[in-house]
Amino acid sequence: MEVRNAFKLEFPAIPENVEFARVTVACFASQLGGFTLEELDDIRLVTSEAVSNAIIHGYGEHTGTIFINGSICDGALEVIVEDRGKGIEDVEKARQPAYTTSPDRLGMGLTIIEALVDELIILSEPGNGTRLIMRKRPTHQAHEGSSTKRCGEGL
Repeated sequence: MEVRNAFKLEFPAIPENVEFARVTVACFASQLGGFTLEELDDIRLVTSEAVSNAIIHGYGEHTGTIFINGSICDGALEVIVEDRGKGIEDVEKARQPAYTTSPDRLGMGLTIIEALVDELIILSEPGNGTRLIMRKRPTHQAHEGSSTKRCGEGL
């Protein structure tokens, strides 16, 4: 398992930082090469959804911090978005389209993420927060040398 590059971000869980996160992750991903413009847009979107979910559902009206670790490993991008908020009571239920704990929300964030990445792992503990691990390979490498190993755990 070869980590070519990695980064860590930590910032306040406020809506103004969603754009910062999505642009940063997409710029980092672009160094991998092989991602199409559409795939880079997808990376921006999944980052936005993950960070927005952490702000809205993880912390709600409370203050908190968002942590993002990213790595390029074995020809794939791995992005981990983590909060230390209230966590998800039932992860399998939360993965269902249109499921939401906020009546004014559509409940499509995790569905969108799952559709646009190659792998999504959700680790959550009520009262202790949530960690989304997202992995995506560029199209031209999607079937070459696939590895199920995760890179960013040790970042």
